[in-house]
Amino acid sequence: MTRRLSVEGAAMTQDEAKRRVAKRAAQLVRDGQAVGLGTGSTATLFIRELGARVQRGELKIRCVASSDASHQLGLELGMDMRTLDELPELDVYIDGADEVCRREGGGLDLIKGGGGALLREKIVASAAKEFIVVADSTKLVDVLGRFPLPVEVIRMALPLVEPKLSALGLNPKLRMKKDVSQGLKPPLILECGDAGTEVPAYSKAAGPSGISNAAGAEPFVTDEGNYILDCACGRIDEPEVVAAEIRSIVGVVEHGLFLGMATLALVAAEDGVKEIRA
Repeated sequence: MTRRLSVEGAAMTQDEAKRRVAKRAAQLVRDGQAVGLGTGSTATLFIRELGARVQRGELKIRCVASSDASHQLGLELGMDMRTLDELPELDVYIDGADEVCRREGGGLDLIKGGGGALLREKIVASAAKEFIVVADSTKLVDVLGRFPLPVEVIRMALPLVEPKLSALGLNPKLRMKKDVSQGLKPPLILECGDAGTEVPAYSKAAGPSGISNAAGAEPFVTDEGNYILDCACGRIDEPEVVAAEIRSIVGVVEHGLFLGMATLALVAAEDGVKEIRA
């Protein structure tokens, strides 16, 4: 069923909300800036809006993309696409997120990587003076963790990393190509645990990587040639601790926790596009 949001008095779909927030983000880019382009459905809408401004002659900017797909889209729209070697310092990076959480006491924490570009996204975001997140209100959460946490892993290290993530209670599942080609989000199946709490679980018929359910499908491979393990870890009450535990595992390349990196979130909500500052 298509989710609908009520924005400025008129019902609108989630896709329409994404377009509205993408347009607002494109309007924030200034002439002469070095801009990082994100990856994913909302970021793609932003890139198209930004490209339209470039084509109209409103902007002359240089851009670095966080994925091959976004780089190619920028070229098709006539944008001046560079590499991070050519443009190592960016004025702003604009991207979507799978979850956005405003931490107590200030700051924005995110889960990213549903599109499979978390490593490059974090690299490009780290090169920017400002990181603006674009999202619709369905992405706002009080506590991170309902969306599975992506962990990028060197292929050779998969047999080492997967059981260690399982030992941490993170319930990893290897992402398959079909998850992306069918436009599916990594599945998160919740069962009711003790005292009515929700705990993550995958079908017991699946093997440790879920490959037994894939029916011949191949693992998804990132632009850097790595695998992704989607971790159905449930509530992440201490994201800094979880991030440190994951990064300590040999063979892990990066995780999808973007903690305190974003400076501003633009969120399409019931009364228009809200600005949430870190």
